[in-house]
Amino acid sequence: MAKTARKYFCGDEWTVVEREFSPEFSKVAESVFSLGNEYMGGRGNLEEETAAPTLCGNYLNGIYEYFPDKSPSAYRGISDKTHFMVNAANYWRLKISAMGQTFDMARSKTLDYERSLSLKNGRLNRCVTWVLDDLHIKMQFCRFLDMEKHNRAYQRVEMIPDKDCELTLSAEMDFCGTYLTKPSRWRQREITDGGIVCDTETSGQSAAVFMDATVDGMHAQEIVKSDRCLKHIFRIKAQAHKKLIFTRLVSVKADKTGGDPAGYAKRELQLQIEEGYEAAAVRNEANWAEFWDKSDIRIEGDGENQQGIRFCIFQLRQTYHGADPMDNIGAKGLTGEAYGGQAFWDTESFCLPYYLFNDPAAAKNLLMYRYRTLPQAKLRARELDCEGACFPIATVNGYESCGLWQHASLQMQPSTAVAFAIFHYVNVTGDTAFLYQEGVEMLAEICRYLASRGQWSPDGSYFGYYCVMGPDEFQMMVNHNCYTNYMAKKTFAYTMSVIEASQNKEKLLARLHLTQEELWDWKRCAEHMLILYDEKTKLFEQHDGFFRLPHVEVKDIPAEEFPLYRYWSYDRIYRNDMIKQPDVLMFMFLYSGDFTLEEKRANYEYYEPRCIHESSLSPSVHSILAAEIGKEDEALKFFGFASRLDLDDYNRNTAEGLHTTSIAAAWMNIVYGFGGLRSDGKKLILNPTIPAIWKSYTFKLKYRGSVIEVTVKKGEATIAVTGGEIEAVVCGEEVLLAGTREFEIEKGQGKRSDEI
Repeated sequence: MAKTARKYFCGDEWTVVEREFSPEFSKVAESVFSLGNEYMGGRGNLEEETAAPTLCGNYLNGIYEYFPDKSPSAYRGISDKTHFMVNAANYWRLKISAMGQTFDMARSKTLDYERSLSLKNGRLNRCVTWVLDDLHIKMQFCRFLDMEKHNRAYQRVEMIPDKDCELTLSAEMDFCGTYLTKPSRWRQREITDGGIVCDTETSGQSAAVFMDATVDGMHAQEIVKSDRCLKHIFRIKAQAHKKLIFTRLVSVKADKTGGDPAGYAKRELQLQIEEGYEAAAVRNEANWAEFWDKSDIRIEGDGENQQGIRFCIFQLRQTYHGADPMDNIGAKGLTGEAYGGQAFWDTESFCLPYYLFNDPAAAKNLLMYRYRTLPQAKLRARELDCEGACFPIATVNGYESCGLWQHASLQMQPSTAVAFAIFHYVNVTGDTAFLYQEGVEMLAEICRYLASRGQWSPDGSYFGYYCVMGPDEFQMMVNHNCYTNYMAKKTFAYTMSVIEASQNKEKLLARLHLTQEELWDWKRCAEHMLILYDEKTKLFEQHDGFFRLPHVEVKDIPAEEFPLYRYWSYDRIYRNDMIKQPDVLMFMFLYSGDFTLEEKRANYEYYEPRCIHESSLSPSVHSILAAEIGKEDEALKFFGFASRLDLDDYNRNTAEGLHTTSIAAAWMNIVYGFGGLRSDGKKLILNPTIPAIWKSYTFKLKYRGSVIEVTVKKGEATIAVTGGEIEAVVCGEEVLLAGTREFEIEKGQGKRSDEI
């Protein structure tokens, strides 16, 4: 692996700290210090306007805009009306002036700087002393978002001058933020002394932001209003060594239907004022404490990875916890503008497992998002001359928003990922009510798409998919991508098994408008699906002809050439056997129980050296399989890459926003990798190992009303279950888990499901 860490942040197991302000890392820090609560969120920008490089972004989940209209493509099936998560109101900006100067971290003279993100309570803090000739002003900044009352934001700044002085503070709020340097797409509807209401230009959505700003309990002497911008200005005669406290309470209301959000925002702000900053801070801290009690992963003996995995869990909680079934998880969450805030197949493949075992209700809401956007998926299938439902490769509102035809038209993994997620969710939760209401409807429409998109060989001997792009996006327009064919085969088989197990099959077929002929067709497609496999080598060929491609030594590519798409031409990337991210290894992970340990080892050893890990989703899958086949050092190396991908800027693109979906994969890395969890079979499997440098690690899982706590030390694993009994397989032994039980483990142990 040619990629290397850029060590910049420090801190401890519960904090991420920046000890010296660096303009070079300012955008990276903005991403790492992002705050969110699913409803709203944004980057960790400095409060003041700054000369340092910045991407000032604040976002409302599900609020989007359309890109300017362009001429319709001459080619059918190419999406013309693409959309993106719009930059919304900035409610953190604070301009501080004294002695004719305005504070700016990038230009002002300062002492004693430190900025820190507390993972324990969700607060972003900054301490700095501003030096103006013989005047020193010590300043402490703090802000947080409410994790329970999602419309609320809080900001506090404490200032202590060492001499009498006059200070001017301008608490500002505006909807003027750009999106990727493009002008704001908001239009002002109303502005008052307390807030702003704006509408998006083309998507028919709206947002209201209201604030209450005070200094030592006193309101501003002057209020200035302009287009989409509101300023509360304070002029203060500050006394030497006396603390001044600036407090801002903010209420935000987004309306996805174009209604009137102002009334709600005003009422929420009044309740916020009545509760007060201090009480809200205490309540929010308690909320975080409750979360960590249920979801923390503890590692003893590895401080860097302890900080890394807690950072990942923290960001998962900030990004999504099922508050709204019309929200999804964007590839950058609410931390940046790359990928336009859009959701990909990553949600079902990489994010869902975390929510399945930590918050099953949130996991169901992720699937309900797909169900509510099923009409858009049906429309997309028709645009591609297919039947059924084709879920989009990239979307906020359910419609395809990827304008790159080679991705939007050739990648089938969003649809098969939804099918896998339905299987996985039901397998873990036992929620057959969902399965036979919403789930089976989606499965049937996906199968219709798969049947109509595939084709038979000229001699009619096998079925498969021509001209596709699998998870490895460095191979385009290939035939019989093994991932695509295998996942389609499993989707057909699972859907038919669900229908056959129905208590009233005829009634179900009528509701789904399914015929017996369609079922027979699906069965034939599944049975004759071409899976490129060599019995002698145990290798699955990634696609027809992959083994004959020119070879590239990925380890010889300089780290300075990453991310690769910036330094290599598009066509150069495509014409060799270099892999962007796991493809064959991906389906071997998802359906782990289908493959022997020998097959996993053979394919790992062939494909891993060819993988450049240009996708942030890649390291964790490799780590999980490396742990299973006994490659302990590689498993730990890839885990460190995954858990600290953004903290150490491995891909040199953290500045664009966090890799939110790969953060979920880092959680899988602990639980599925070292913990040996497998959840694709009839029983949960736990087959834990422990890296040599760790003393112990602990994680918890929610499972069908019970809580499983797993603690692994050298030579032993302790599993404690509260809330019921669980049939499981632990270290190769079928057991009924109840209470607390200890198991012996061996170094490199890796029993596979087919040995049980």
